[in-house]
Amino acid sequence: MSDITTETSDDLELEVPIDTEGPVAYTSETNPTPEQRAETGRVAVINPAGAVGRRKEAVARVRLVPGSGNWTVNGKPLDVYFPNKVHQQLVNEPFVVAGLEGSYDVIARINGGGITGQAGALQLGVARCLNAADEEANRPGLKKAGLLTRDARIKERKKAGLKKARKAPQYSKR
Repeated sequence: MSDITTETSDDLELEVPIDTEGPVAYTSETNPTPEQRAETGRVAVINPAGAVGRRKEAVARVRLVPGSGNWTVNGKPLDVYFPNKVHQQLVNEPFVVAGLEGSYDVIARINGGGITGQAGALQLGVARCLNAADEEANRPGLKKAGLLTRDARIKERKKAGLKKARKAPQYSKR
């Protein structure tokens, strides 16, 4: 503790210690940054990896290769394939959580489903790839953020005598 400030009020004098020496070694809110990992001696290893991610009807086959952060999705750049910024942010989230932005080039083939389902499938595929590349360093943060869990919600099947899964025909009294 390097600094001590004193607040004086009418008849009250308080001494409040303020620590300004550096970052706290522990926290329960965020994952360690690459600088903090370097201090502890454990930095994520940059290895090539591959995995499959699924969401609703979409399937994403993802390969990570060490590079400069280029995305190729079905032969197109990320901002062309997913023009919505929300989807771009969603698929990039595993890199942000692991603190590895710009460390890998992503090559993905996606088929089936809609745009949001494909973005969710790509996110899961990227998270699984990072987990496979260096499980010791990346898994705790990805698991805590819920990025390694597959969203099992799918469309409910249509039932006999109904128009959709639960929508019944209009009732007619006569």
